[in-house]
Amino acid sequence: MMNEGRVFSRSQLLDQVWGRSVYVEERTVDVHIRRLRSNLENHNVSDLIQTVRGSGYRFSHTGDD
Repeated sequence: MMNEGRVFSRSQLLDQVWGRSVYVEERTVDVHIRRLRSNLENHNVSDLIQTVRGSGYRFSHTGDD
């Protein structure tokens, strides 16, 4: 899987989703991650998106740290 295990900062995610020309609060990423996890929880795969404290988020297909 492409980029599995790679840690993305909030800034990197904001740039990729909204682009550099739009100002969006970094905490917006947290809100969307929470919503994604909530939706994934309905399918028993909420651990696919992991928080890396002080760094950002990563996708892990196995759910391992």
